[in-house]
Amino acid sequence: MMKSILLYFYRCCIVICCCLAFVKPAHAQTDADALMIPKNFYCAGLVYTNSSWKDYWEGTFKRNNANIGTLSTNTYTLVGNYGITNKLDILFSVPYITTNASAGTLDGQHGVQDLTLTLKWLALQTEIGKGIFSVHAIAEGSTPLTNYEPNFLPLSIGLHSTNASIRALVNYQTGRFFVAGAGQYVRRSDINIDQNAYYTTEEIYSNQVYMPNVTNFLFSTGYRSLLFNAEAILSQTDTRGGFDMRKNDMPFPSNRMDMTTAGVLFKYSFNAVSGLELTAGGNRVLAGRNVGQATSLFGGVLYIFDFSKKKAK
Repeated sequence: MMKSILLYFYRCCIVICCCLAFVKPAHAQTDADALMIPKNFYCAGLVYTNSSWKDYWEGTFKRNNANIGTLSTNTYTLVGNYGITNKLDILFSVPYITTNASAGTLDGQHGVQDLTLTLKWLALQTEIGKGIFSVHAIAEGSTPLTNYEPNFLPLSIGLHSTNASIRALVNYQTGRFFVAGAGQYVRRSDINIDQNAYYTTEEIYSNQVYMPNVTNFLFSTGYRSLLFNAEAILSQTDTRGGFDMRKNDMPFPSNRMDMTTAGVLFKYSFNAVSGLELTAGGNRVLAGRNVGQATSLFGGVLYIFDFSKKKAK
């Protein structure tokens, strides 16, 4: 069920024409938008996310659990991205996560989760009609940084798998308005848990757990200017395999975890303080399978450094 939290704020899609990446102020960007940071610019930031849920889907049956109450998660994510060229960026993120259940006897968990590295390439950009159409190819990998226990859901801070993914992103912007769409495929490694046998749909005598892969599709639309951005995002995440939770049982790392999420994102760049940006937003799980109906809110501070040799006069 924590899969909805682990996907948190990063599934969004912002559109902007590439020429804006060559003028100041530069804008920070994520692994799932169409904005490129200029060559030799570096963006560093810290993002805080709070996510909580009380109701969840046990398979397709929606319920709550008095032994858990409200499950809340706080995530503090260090993020950064660097412009290798004007068409190729490298990004990273490292989250520190705490979890807590308002009822029952289960202790919350805390710790550093996974390192994520991303390469983002502007593969195509062309004018169509009165707007600009672009295509991005995005390769991403993540691996655990600590030996946290994945088989303690919903209080575990992660699933402890090493992942590799590829995403295709297309966008079209005319004036200040845009529409965008993206599709991602995530390949996940098997994991080891701290027990020698477990039950899925059959008894398995091993500490190794097969992790099904994941797909994610999203649609985004909104407004972007040099100082203010606003967008709405609809995302669909599906696990390619897995099995449903058993009734009155705890979730298991290889459960099927599907969800439909809707959210908004806002970003403001300060004209008086070049390079300083604030971002905020939230999302809500509208429908799901073996996930919590989470509501997430986030806010972050970003600053862009110019390491280019050629300075503007």
